[in-house]
Amino acid sequence: MEQSTGGEGEQSLVENLVSVSGAFENSEDIAAARDLARSFLADVQAVHGLPVSGRAMGMVQLVVSELVTNARKYAPGPCLLTLEVTGGAVEVTVWDSNPTPPAILAPDPMRIGQHGLEIVMAVGQSFTVRREPVGKRITTAIALADDPGGDVTGRRL
Repeated sequence: MEQSTGGEGEQSLVENLVSVSGAFENSEDIAAARDLARSFLADVQAVHGLPVSGRAMGMVQLVVSELVTNARKYAPGPCLLTLEVTGGAVEVTVWDSNPTPPAILAPDPMRIGQHGLEIVMAVGQSFTVRREPVGKRITTAIALADDPGGDVTGRRL
């Protein structure tokens, strides 16, 4: 696991890179991935002074859990989780070795299971799948703070 911040002499923390990465190989590592997200966001708030709402803390852990679970379930070998603060949000990226894009199913309240990506897309501000020379990367962004008016930030369905 690595954590980094931007170079010296920069004026604004927003311009600094604040990120952490971890590799996960086993199903039991899903809990470790959630713990990494929780610890990272606690540091973002305590060390770097950025606001992190309770909603953001919960949503990031949920998204990490869903994406790492899918990577462990559908791709051989380890997956890589990267969390990066950028522009008032935390980008959650999971790389795995399977180049096949995930099947994104239409919402169906009668379906049992397979709602993970549906949830990720509902709570995130963005959602991208990018093929890599080996495997793919799935990225979503979660706002660190809720809207001052009380509305949660994120994409509306």
